[in-house]
Amino acid sequence: MLITLASATEEHSIRFHQYHLEDMGRVRVRKYCEIEDREVDQGEIDKGYQLTKEQVIPISDEELRDLPLPTTKAIEIVAFAPLDSVDPLKIGEGYCLAPSGQVAAKAYKLLRMALDRSSEVAVAKYAWSGRERLGLLRVREDTIVLHAMRWPDEIRSPEELLPPPVELSDEEIDGALALMDTMTREDLEGEEFQDTYTEPSRRSSKRSEEHREPPKLQEPEAKPGQIVDLMAALNESVQRARASRGEDADVHELPKKKAAKKQPAKKATAKKTTKKTAAKKTSGRRPRSA
Repeated sequence: MLITLASATEEHSIRFHQYHLEDMGRVRVRKYCEIEDREVDQGEIDKGYQLTKEQVIPISDEELRDLPLPTTKAIEIVAFAPLDSVDPLKIGEGYCLAPSGQVAAKAYKLLRMALDRSSEVAVAKYAWSGRERLGLLRVREDTIVLHAMRWPDEIRSPEELLPPPVELSDEEIDGALALMDTMTREDLEGEEFQDTYTEPSRRSSKRSEEHREPPKLQEPEAKPGQIVDLMAALNESVQRARASRGEDADVHELPKKKAAKKQPAKKATAKKTTKKTAAKKTSGRRPRSA
């Protein structure tokens, strides 16, 4: 089955270049030879593998082309699996696959319908930029999408990033679940999911072209560091989430963590006098005169 690839996503980010401020000349990265102390052109450059600090093994494009790469002109399906069994961290950019010609259309449709009915994805090997890669094939509407995947040894272990052990109460976990329930949505459409940086950057560039001063953004007021009451913060977040969705913001208070019962402070003991009789309680009557 002959297929063609087309990127399934578009890049809309604003890209800035570097310029010399004195004369606005473009600043570029030059390819420079450290030994000859001069700039070299592309025709003088080839690939190499650094074996040691002092030894480099040159490798030409012809040698790379002669390396065994069975998936050079094919996508080889090696397994099928449920999508939820694939770690999302392994899934990369996506490409839409299109059949190349009428002959490939039937095989393409057969694979698409089989994947759709089985609710599974295909794991495949393919060649890209001179090396073998792992990919994931899934159905999106009427199209087969190929996602680049990372090899298992390319995934870093997160153990070194884990926070120190902390204690959480059931009330705090229930509060977090209540916030999640308030913020749960059926779709990811709306103003919250729009790019708030790219379009203002374009307008700012346009104003600069017209020699107009772009408006200054209001900086958020810096608040001094303070100890946060987790339960109060969760309760406040739930109220804000409901209010932003037009729901009743008057929610029940989340269960608060029980505070430790304070012990009454002990009264300071009176100083002892040197006379033992001073500790005795005196009567209300006046003493008899001698």
